Amino acid sequence: SETGYHGATMREIAQRAGVSVPGIYHHYRDKQQLLVRAFELTMDELHWRVAAARSAGGTGIERVSLVVESLALFHTHRHKLAFIGASEMRSLEPDHRAAITASRNEIQYLLDADIDAAVAEGSVRIDDARIAGRAIATMCTALPQWFRVDGDVTPDQVAVLYAEFALHLLGHDRVPSPPERKPA
Repeated sequence: SETGYHGATMREIAQRAGVSVPGIYHHYRDKQQLLVRAFELTMDELHWRVAAARSAGGTGIERVSLVVESLALFHTHRHKLAFIGASEMRSLEPDHRAAITASRNEIQYLLDADIDAAVAEGSVRIDDARIAGRAIATMCTALPQWFRVDGDVTPDQVAVLYAEFALHLLGHDRVPSPPERKPA
């Protein structure tokens, strides 16, 4: 997350992990395999978080809100993995990139389905739900670019705000209540 895929060496990775270089190679044949594993960990966690969020919502609008909260929480609590996920897709070999892209698309399609349900329920008014869904997902994946744990908002506060932003973008009429901010 500090030097980027191309700037990192297996020797530096082993040193930072507190293992020997042969120890790294015992588990990962090369740096590409290590990067793929980081993406797999990211996507596995995102999938279970989104599934848990969706199962807690009874309506489409509740599921949208909970999914956005879960995405925001992942991207703030697991910001290093999320940063790698956002910045290193270009470093994946084509077959790995295709697999990760498919996994990301699955999550987007789940969010799209929840937005469609909210539209069908009459909970939201939006002309282009697909573009709105992409905008909502993108605002969550951009969190590692600016969020800092020592900043003036907590991950929980960001998650609530982002859910409110998403609902507002979709034309939901719920009035957001601002979260408490940490003292400056």
